[in-house]
Amino acid sequence: MADINEQAEKKLKSRMTKIRKCNREPEEKAKFSEKFGTSFEIEFHNKNPDKLTDGITIITNPDGKILFADYFYQIPEEEEYTTVPITDKQLKSILEFFEDYKLQLDDSD
Repeated sequence: MADINEQAEKKLKSRMTKIRKCNREPEEKAKFSEKFGTSFEIEFHNKNPDKLTDGITIITNPDGKILFADYFYQIPEEEEYTTVPITDKQLKSILEFFEDYKLQLDDSD
C-alpha cells in the first residue's frame, strides 16, 4: 500500500487539476461546486493553547449560505471538548466583524 503522504500528494494533484479546469470552464465549476459547501474554523488566540483552545466552526452550502455555526471549547490537557450552537443574533455579529475580510496571498516576501 502506498504511503499516506504519497496518497495525499496524488489526491491534491487530482484536485488541483479539477480546480484549474473549473476556473477555465464556468459550466464545469457550477457542476462541481454544487456537490460541496465550505467548512472553516476561526480559532481564537489564547496565551496558553495547551490549556485552552476555542473558536468558531462555520459550515455553508454550495451557495455560501450558512447552514450552521458552532462555538468550540477545548481543554487539551484534560481531553475535554464541547460545542455550543451559535444563535442567529450571534452569527450576525460575527459576520459583521468579518465583513471586510478577504482571502488573499501574502506577497510580502
